[in-house]
Amino acid sequence: MARTGGRSAVFAWIVGSLCAAVVITLAVLTLPLLPIGATWFGGEATPEASDAPAREAVPGEPRECQDLYGDALWAALRWTPSAELEVSRDAPATAATGVVDTLTPDVRFTCAWTSERGEISTTYADVPADAPSVIRAVLPEEGFTCDKVADRIRCTRTTTEGEGDEAIQTVETIEAGDGRWLSSVQHGWHPQAYAGRTADRVWAVSLAAE
Repeated sequence: MARTGGRSAVFAWIVGSLCAAVVITLAVLTLPLLPIGATWFGGEATPEASDAPAREAVPGEPRECQDLYGDALWAALRWTPSAELEVSRDAPATAATGVVDTLTPDVRFTCAWTSERGEISTTYADVPADAPSVIRAVLPEEGFTCDKVADRIRCTRTTTEGEGDEAIQTVETIEAGDGRWLSSVQHGWHPQAYAGRTADRVWAVSLAAE
């Protein structure tokens, strides 16, 4: 009986060691599934970092480049010969770098168009609530003409390079209000009422042309 008991103890120790090894192995394998399991049972997994703007978009607010244009303007841009669109979160293309540095717009998206007619770069961003007053104070000194449109400010500057038939006109527009920024630089390519039509999409103003 003593020998039998000894054999049972050794056998039990071996079986116990194997079981412990299996348990440890299963625990290691299931570690990656813990965040998923937490969400199944009502918990929250730690979110990954995101470079999205901090302010949540409101219903009807533009979320991508096409949202900036009504159907007619979008078609006119897309059907312009050799037209290409590049979407990014690049900083506003305007030469008014002073006001950009002051307000540091939190860019939602930048729509950069190129075609055989010229180039257009439009940036939609978030800015501080006092942006209109900053713009009104700074941009006139840089050659912009500023006007109040509803409860926002719109500033425009037109410059011309070259002469005669080779002259190329660049129109810069910066508009801000209600914590939003919209700026466009049209270099040689000037769709009809481009700045006003895109601004109306941002600030939800209906256009008869649309």
